[in-house]
Amino acid sequence: MARMGYCILAGSILRKCMTAFDWDDVRLFLAASRAGSLTAAGRRLGIDAATVGRRIARLETALKSTLLVRSVSGLALTTAGSRLQETAAKAETAMLATLEEGQRDAGGGTVRISVAEGFGTAVIAPDLPALRARRPNLQIELAANSGFLSPATREVDIAVTLAPPGEGRLIVEPLSDYQLALYAAPGYLKRTGEPKSVAALKGRDIVGYVEDLIYAPELRYLDEIGLPGRPALASTSIRAQREIILSGGGIGVLPCFLADGLTRVCRREVLLTRRLWVSTHRDIAGTARIKTVRDWLKRLARDRQSLLAPFS
Repeated sequence: MARMGYCILAGSILRKCMTAFDWDDVRLFLAASRAGSLTAAGRRLGIDAATVGRRIARLETALKSTLLVRSVSGLALTTAGSRLQETAAKAETAMLATLEEGQRDAGGGTVRISVAEGFGTAVIAPDLPALRARRPNLQIELAANSGFLSPATREVDIAVTLAPPGEGRLIVEPLSDYQLALYAAPGYLKRTGEPKSVAALKGRDIVGYVEDLIYAPELRYLDEIGLPGRPALASTSIRAQREIILSGGGIGVLPCFLADGLTRVCRREVLLTRRLWVSTHRDIAGTARIKTVRDWLKRLARDRQSLLAPFS
């Protein structure tokens, strides 16, 4: 009953809004306010940034208020923009809830997941066809990038992160631990010899992240194992690092689930463990589509334990 009352209230807000302006303009405004730039919003919506800007300008004209201003860090909400964002988000949640009611038995709809590139491509992506076969009315959008999008600002429905998010109104659970180790290509070791300790890595080519573009402290592997300084070859992409290592470019830390075809080195000294967390906004956590995908993620993590943590 509480949920029904909330939907009626938000629906009333939406009907009043619709008499003043086009809801689709509000949808673009929400996307821009969450993404922080017109370009990022347009990319997520599949339209160009100029169109996003024109539609927001039309909305501001209809409301006779400035909603977004440019700042050094991107777009910033004005006071009027903050009020509209709060109201529009409630209406958006109400519409999603209404759609969900019609799909409750089937558990269908679209779910967007944000996840680190390596875990997303090596673990989640290969199992998506099987999920789709079991749930043909479910659409999955996988954002597997360097960095994370936030369910708190409704950029995504579910996020799998390296640390529990500190933002409010999220339901956060541990998903799984995974292990990382030092790896090199067999050809590289044949050419240079296998190092028996971390100390023996001095003078070797090290592969790792671009120092000033590391987006999470959990990724500072080299500092943790005692290899400070800039890698000889670096990338923001863990998949690119794997390809560099596989091609004989040096030695680097990789998740064990990305180490196929590589040789683990410094076995006695280096074995790191990280934990993955799954989070969802409270307003949508109870919907059938979200519960379906969260449960699938949990089962997938359990089923892939031998891949994620092979040395446990």
